[in-house]
Amino acid sequence: MPTRDRKVRKQRGSRTHGWGQIGQHRARGGRGGTGKAGLDKHKWTYVVKHDPNYWIKKGFVSTKTLNTKVNIINVGKLDDLADRLDSEKKLERKEKKIFLDLESLGFDKLLGTGSVAKPMLVKVAAYSEAASRKLEEAGGQIFQDAEA
Repeated sequence: MPTRDRKVRKQRGSRTHGWGQIGQHRARGGRGGTGKAGLDKHKWTYVVKHDPNYWIKKGFVSTKTLNTKVNIINVGKLDDLADRLDSEKKLERKEKKIFLDLESLGFDKLLGTGSVAKPMLVKVAAYSEAASRKLEEAGGQIFQDAEA
């Protein structure tokens, strides 16, 4: 009979398995060692040495922002987009300028990377300052929701 099995097999049916009526072998199971009690008192040296960021606040993240995906387009892609829409015969013109409704095309924001050659009127919900400046230099303009 293996020696490691002897104690528990002998004690089957007994209430305390030989550890007496009170003490560390009674009640509450084996509790583990991952409790957080004492990290600001008697376990403080552990915190300082192994987890110095324990008390740093981590902030709050809204659940609304976790699920939103912002579709962006850069100013440099507007010429290609206008050419593609023109070949598909879906390009609108207002005041003899190209009119792009980026909201209906599925874009939420216009950013300023790249350059634009043609004067365009662009309708978009949000845009950067660089995008606005580059479109105005080319002779165009940006409209937000209610303005167009």
